[in-house]
Amino acid sequence: MSRIGKKPIQIPEKVELSIKDDVLTAKGPKGSLSRTLHSAVIVNIDNGILKVSASSNSRSERAMQGLFRSLIANMIIGVAKGYEKTLLLSGIGYRAEVKGQSIVLNVGYSNPVNFGLPDGISANVEKNTRIVLSGIDKEVLGETAARIRKVRPPEPYKGKGIMYSDERIIKKAGKTAAK
Repeated sequence: MSRIGKKPIQIPEKVELSIKDDVLTAKGPKGSLSRTLHSAVIVNIDNGILKVSASSNSRSERAMQGLFRSLIANMIIGVAKGYEKTLLLSGIGYRAEVKGQSIVLNVGYSNPVNFGLPDGISANVEKNTRIVLSGIDKEVLGETAARIRKVRPPEPYKGKGIMYSDERIIKKAGKTAAK
């Protein structure tokens, strides 16, 4: 049995889970998410506790058990509390601003980069250099943050670029002048 997969998930009181035709739906105060379940997993809900089990004992089905346990736990946390991801802009003249459902990034290119946000993701810019993304779907939020970072990844010589707030850039020594 998968170590992660055999851990039960405590369902908060404000979250409702329902299974219909192999589709698990989670509804909470922040919104609702749904996911199609794999045929290798069996989901049981009783007395506010959700348990995921594998349909057989093969290696791939035990792996699916752990995967779907994590995905369902992320869904429950997302609809109950939500997720946030913070990006920092580092560089002279680098700034960002939110216009409707898009972010305008000025990151050293000749023209500003217009980045459209997917549905369910909202952005807030603080001090022109700190982008706070929030949403209920952890996968979409992480993918959006990675795509924004990809516009101008941090470079190792001066550290300029877009980076995660918890990311540390190890700077390289530049060339030194020969005598």
